Amino acid sequence: MNGLNKGLSKVEIALKWDPSPSGEPATDLDLVAAPYPADDPHGDPGYVVHFDSRSPDGTITLNRDSKDGKGFGYDEVMTLELDRLADRYARVVVGVLIQQHQTRRTFSGVRNPGLRIREGYTVLAEEDFGGVLGAMAATVAEFVRDESGAWELRTGVQGFDGEPADFSRGMGASRRT
Repeated sequence: MNGLNKGLSKVEIALKWDPSPSGEPATDLDLVAAPYPADDPHGDPGYVVHFDSRSPDGTITLNRDSKDGKGFGYDEVMTLELDRLADRYARVVVGVLIQQHQTRRTFSGVRNPGLRIREGYTVLAEEDFGGVLGAMAATVAEFVRDESGAWELRTGVQGFDGEPADFSRGMGASRRT
């Protein structure tokens, strides 16, 4: 690794939203992350981390999971320890999925959603999902390892309108520029 560009090391992705109004089904958003191998960075992920899971090596962990958005501050928090991720991975894509329990829900039906990506106390990106209101899921960040081995963040929210089960397979496709 180049001494002048260490890149990102330990990143936190935090997601928040307000609970559904009284009498309506709960809104459940989930953070999802998937690392992709260097030899096929836009193919199948090595694995997928989501609710009730973590990476096999402990480098991607869902620290907090909410099923309804109740609570103060950020409802879901995921940590990516990029500096510990195996060299065979060159890309990590992070997404947000709206669970479709009792009713079809898009970001337009989620009250006050917000996303923050930071390293330590430095905020790297923030998002309110205003550009993908009609989507049921969205990719929110892409972390890419450069030639020196340093990790960099590529921001940009891209909506996904397919079935939730297809999101983890489709989220790694080449991102539009």
